[in-house]
Amino acid sequence: MRTLLIISCLITTIACLAYFGGRHLGFLTERGSDQPWEKAGIEMDQRLASIDAAQPKLYGPTPEDFLRRAELLRGDDMESLEFQHNFALALMKRGEFDGAAERLQGLISRLKANDRIDTELALKARYSLIATYMRSGEIENCLANHNYDSCLLPLKGGGVHKNRRGFTAARRVLLDLLADKPDDLLGRWMLNIAAMALDEYPLGVPERLRIDPEIFDSEVDFPRFFDVAPEQGLAIDEISGSSILEDFDGDGDLDLMASAMGLNDQLRYFENRGEAGFVDRSEGAGLKGITGGLNINQADYDNDGLADVFVMRGAWMGRMGRMPNSLLHNEGDGRFRDVTEEAGLLAFFPTQTGSWADFDNDGFLDLFVGSESRERGARLYHNDGDGTFTNAIAGSGIEPIGFVKGACWGDYDNDGWSDLYVSCNGMRNFLYRNLGSGVFEDVALTAGMEKDLGTFACWFFDYDNDGNLDLFVSGYSARFASSNGAVLTDIPAARLGADVKRDVYPRLYHNLGDGTFENVASKVGIDRVVLTMGANFGDIDNDGWLDVYCGTGHTNFLALMANRMFKNDGGERFLDVTTAGGFGNLQKGHGISFADIDNDGDQDIYAVMGGWYPADNYPNALFANPGNDNHWVTLRLVGRDTNRTAVGARIHLGLSTPEGFRSIYRTVDTGGSFGSNSLQQEIGLADATRIEFVEIYWPTSGRKELLKNVEMDGVWRIEEGLGEARAVSAPSFSIAPLGGAHAHHRNHQG
Repeated sequence: MRTLLIISCLITTIACLAYFGGRHLGFLTERGSDQPWEKAGIEMDQRLASIDAAQPKLYGPTPEDFLRRAELLRGDDMESLEFQHNFALALMKRGEFDGAAERLQGLISRLKANDRIDTELALKARYSLIATYMRSGEIENCLANHNYDSCLLPLKGGGVHKNRRGFTAARRVLLDLLADKPDDLLGRWMLNIAAMALDEYPLGVPERLRIDPEIFDSEVDFPRFFDVAPEQGLAIDEISGSSILEDFDGDGDLDLMASAMGLNDQLRYFENRGEAGFVDRSEGAGLKGITGGLNINQADYDNDGLADVFVMRGAWMGRMGRMPNSLLHNEGDGRFRDVTEEAGLLAFFPTQTGSWADFDNDGFLDLFVGSESRERGARLYHNDGDGTFTNAIAGSGIEPIGFVKGACWGDYDNDGWSDLYVSCNGMRNFLYRNLGSGVFEDVALTAGMEKDLGTFACWFFDYDNDGNLDLFVSGYSARFASSNGAVLTDIPAARLGADVKRDVYPRLYHNLGDGTFENVASKVGIDRVVLTMGANFGDIDNDGWLDVYCGTGHTNFLALMANRMFKNDGGERFLDVTTAGGFGNLQKGHGISFADIDNDGDQDIYAVMGGWYPADNYPNALFANPGNDNHWVTLRLVGRDTNRTAVGARIHLGLSTPEGFRSIYRTVDTGGSFGSNSLQQEIGLADATRIEFVEIYWPTSGRKELLKNVEMDGVWRIEEGLGEARAVSAPSFSIAPLGGAHAHHRNHQG
């Protein structure tokens, strides 16, 4: 118990300083601090290049820094031994795993020789050595011999390691550690994973340390989704970032934009050419030199019918995160142009999230930007309708401070005005009710919401199809997680049935329809995810109920937690289908996008993978939907008075089914706050026999339109004010895995 308390205190300090990058150290205001990249009139690629050149120590001291103090690398006092451990960590971060292992082996030997093997440092050193061995094993197997089963929990089939060196060494250290600390949950978790990789699970694990294989079982049968990113040329192998699936070139199919947060990681744009595959158009699209970006999303801010892109930078980097975001204008000729400064959006804060909505219903999309800042880093940008924005947060009632990790808009009270939810880490969250005229009131506490001290991605959606927007808020707590090899208690604890802090679980706030909410996460069975990073929602089985996919992660190399998929079972509960569906990658999961990428009527999923450190890279995944027998419809809404892409418009479908009449509700937006779905609405209809009507509520004009000519299994364009839907030709094509599951297609209407 005493050891756990010491570790918990240490982890709290390290997590706050190392993971969130010293968020209490202060940040720049929009006035700037005279850095070269903050000068007016500089092209964005020049700004970003100068930032990259000026920050060579983003990940802490380099191995060369440690070598300059060689005397500490030879000492046996505790200061020297701690210094040696940190040197090994610097080698790990850069991917020099053999050198790190050699240093850590020597350090552990010194600690044993000096009778210090029970110290806090010895525990960290052993875990760092385990991480070194396991990461090198992943590189030699999951990356070098990547296949459909790589890194999928539980590891089996192609996920078993052919090169056994790394995980064999890790198992040896784990058994040694568990002999001394048999109740160490993380050690037990990692030992079972090591046994899986070596094809020795479960019988190869000592019975007292064995994890019951049943805990990995899905709660219901579900078809396997295969990762086809390598075949499609979309397996970008970098670190954490985000994604957008959207029709950027207006040709009727969905293209891909993907980012990675490294200072010199190029923003990538892939044009979808149907049967001809995807083509990397990053350089030709004018994106060369537009780098970085932990998060990205899309919005047609100037109503020209083309999706523009907002790039958010600097999150997790603390004082080094004083970076500009980018607004990329879609020029309509296959190119994007950075218009950040001329649009009035140039500011220098570490930014995790931004969310678009027309908060004053003037027909133009506005933007809330949240920053990881205790100063006035949040901004509420009003779209002035001429390509420029004005920061309207002063006098709006929205707090300009907060360590913001997620934000989303939604008209939860159905009064025609978009409301704002802000998810923070380390402080309470906010629900801002839109009172009109640019004024907001925080009603989080009176609406029945909890303090929510440890949260991340969030979104509004109607999970139970009752016509009221509910709210999902992912849980994230770094209290028991260390960046340098100590204990991540929450990772195995939740899966092994041990107690964990409640704030690591997500909240699902059910809208009671009277302005208040009830957290039903436990009631519906979705209170099981820990350390959620990127997350989003969609209907992957076309049953008309919205499912949830959570990417999990942490900076620690040992943060091997499966990403989790939850199927919505009729709005009553969420069932874990992670293993059956092949979604449980052990690598870090970040930006996630649901969309029908091959126009076959069902949603595929693109997931950005990879961790924080350069040596924690992993290829992004594209999970191809194997198809189902349910009906569907895709709606492309076009606003005239309302903003062009109809963000905020509400859709009500009335269906005839064998069981009687059924309603399905959707709201036009990009989904979650970390990863962006397409703005076209891809709606599963289950076993419906007919669409009786489609009702659209257009927020700017306030008009409701009732359409009765919409048929199932097709794509339809609905333009505000015309009172009709027009069938659109959208030929399907195959992204089925080579030698894998069969493609499932239906012909679209033409």
